[in-house]
Amino acid sequence: EKRLLRKLDLRVAFLVLVYIMNYMDRSNAAAARLRGFEEDLDMKGNQFNTLISILYVGYVLMQAPSNIFLDRIRRPSVYLSSCMALWGAITLFTGIQLCFRYHAALILRFLLGFVEAAFFPGAVFLLSRWYKRNELGLRTALLTCGSSISNAFSALIASGILASLDGTLGFTAWRWLFFVEGILTIIVSVCAIWILPDFPSTPSVWLLPDEQVLAKQRMEEDAAAGNEDKGKLVKGFSGLSEALMDWKVWWLGVALGFITASLSFGIFFPTLSATMGYSATISLLLCAPPWILGTATSFYVARHSDVTGDRFWHITGPLLVGIIGFMIAISTMNTVVRYLSLY
Repeated sequence: EKRLLRKLDLRVAFLVLVYIMNYMDRSNAAAARLRGFEEDLDMKGNQFNTLISILYVGYVLMQAPSNIFLDRIRRPSVYLSSCMALWGAITLFTGIQLCFRYHAALILRFLLGFVEAAFFPGAVFLLSRWYKRNELGLRTALLTCGSSISNAFSALIASGILASLDGTLGFTAWRWLFFVEGILTIIVSVCAIWILPDFPSTPSVWLLPDEQVLAKQRMEEDAAAGNEDKGKLVKGFSGLSEALMDWKVWWLGVALGFITASLSFGIFFPTLSATMGYSATISLLLCAPPWILGTATSFYVARHSDVTGDRFWHITGPLLVGIIGFMIAISTMNTVVRYLSLY
């Protein structure tokens, strides 16, 4: 079993890289804004905010249908990799367009969210098909750390691209940002086809026959241990119906909605950093340390939660710290204190 988990962990670790690319392609518009993106598209008023927000319209619309489809195929590795290649192509095309206009960017951002929506819920669903409940918390935390790592290192990558490639081959710096990140995403998607695991029921060349049997047996035993209706088979859309009828799902959905809304500052992190008066390069570099700390904190809290079996305080505690950070940010104009509030 330990050998199986080691093999699986190595492949699941690749999901973190995919999530980094997912978040990087989603948030690069905020970095591009510091080097002429908004001016070149002749945006006015709240148009940049609309451009950022439209991505989540497609994202919300596609998440549930994508997972329903994912549950009915045998090769999630091919499906997720294909979606990744598509959003990489959209990112690349965002920079390629020579006659670029605001409404074209709006359509591309909507399509980007529509395609990116397949990854995160799909990745969490894939993890739940391989890991038992007492193993899942840490692996999910490792996956979600990808967003924090992306926020940290995408700012560093963006600062290098925006500072060094401006004017190369006649393209402005923000276009190069989309070029480089789009191409990197497509390259990673090709690798993902061969690295990402499929479901335990799908034959895998990287597992020995006894490991394949053990993987299926582990999940059957874990499902039986936590299933009150052991004799009840889930067919068709009955699982979706049960989820829609469960008040806890709706309650958690509302809570997650509020948390996500409160975390929307992450999209504007480079802009918030720039308000402290530093250059575009320094502002992007200052974005990295808070997210690095957030990554370490997420890993520790998730690991401790798995060990103790507690979920409530391990969720509520960090949220209370975040509330304090928001209160500090809105109550002072001191540069040092405002930067500390970002942590």
